Amino acid sequence: MFKKRSRKIYFLVFVVPTLIAFMIGFIYPFFQGIYLSFCKFRTTSNATWVGFDNYIKAFQNESFIRSFWFTALFVVVSVILINAIAFFVAYALTLGIRGSNVFRTVFFMPNLIGGIILGYIWKLIFDGILQNFGTNIVLDANFGFWGLIILMCWQQAGYMMIIYIAGFQSVPSDLYEAAKIDGANKKQLLTNVTLPMMAPSITICTFLTLTNGFKMFDQNLSLTGGDPGKQSQLLALNIYDTFYGRSGPAWKGIGQAKAVVFFVLVVAIALIQLRATSSKEVQA
Repeated sequence: MFKKRSRKIYFLVFVVPTLIAFMIGFIYPFFQGIYLSFCKFRTTSNATWVGFDNYIKAFQNESFIRSFWFTALFVVVSVILINAIAFFVAYALTLGIRGSNVFRTVFFMPNLIGGIILGYIWKLIFDGILQNFGTNIVLDANFGFWGLIILMCWQQAGYMMIIYIAGFQSVPSDLYEAAKIDGANKKQLLTNVTLPMMAPSITICTFLTLTNGFKMFDQNLSLTGGDPGKQSQLLALNIYDTFYGRSGPAWKGIGQAKAVVFFVLVVAIALIQLRATSSKEVQA
């Protein structure tokens, strides 16, 4: 009886306050945001129901469609490059080379720097390089795209590297010994032993890079600001620009509709990716 009462007390003390805060800070605003996506409003207290009009206008907005395809290309390229770089750096650092701990620290450090600061740092770097060609990062959408890719790889690869290193270290040494006895070379060890056993790490890193790519906002804002002519604008920045950069209650609703579409898109793609990669994991 005493133990049951203690559990109830612990539940009330630790779980209930957090649950209430979660409901107030996330659940309620989430459903209110969905409702507002069907409204025309200037503030949340004077919303007027307009049905699917906001969604129709969102999909008719050329900048939104352009941002979608720009983001899709950005995500595909960044996911491939970040995971490839992180995987092979992690592989190299698990071969017992000297100073591996120092290299791990150096590669991980960019992840500790805020996105806004990173954007401004790389903007100065790129502008210094590109001024020799008579241009800068905000005058050419192609430079803006690859600038964002380089920035994202530099920031994220070190974090994914740590996850891959943990994956490499979790592979049982018995499997390597058995494969070597069967005559497997280094390439065969990597493709037939390491990669199948690394599937959980690959799933996690792919999920993180995929969602981080779609959600990227502050680096985009500080590096290119969407210039030139919103051609380097990712979806998150496009939604922000629609909601806060334009005046009038109509644009608030359209911005909210874009946000809901963005949420559904990211969740759907992330779940598909998790299902696809998880199905390839080796069951221990």
